[in-house]
Amino acid sequence: MPTINMEATGLNIKNLITKNNMTVKDVAITFGFASVNPVYKWINGKTLPALDNLVVLAKVLDTKIDDIIVVN
Repeated sequence: MPTINMEATGLNIKNLITKNNMTVKDVAITFGFASVNPVYKWINGKTLPALDNLVVLAKVLDTKIDDIIVVN
């Protein structure tokens, strides 16, 4: 059964943030988060963005959801 590789997905998020000349703080501000903690949880593979946040994240990072999520 396929599963989401959270660590690899987090690494993709981190690399896409860097590629787009953004910071974790920029992403947190885009989502209206009070702190950067949720974004770091994504990057560190602790949690995944909610579906609605994933859609926005793909748009902000100028990519497709398929390019963010890694499935094993």
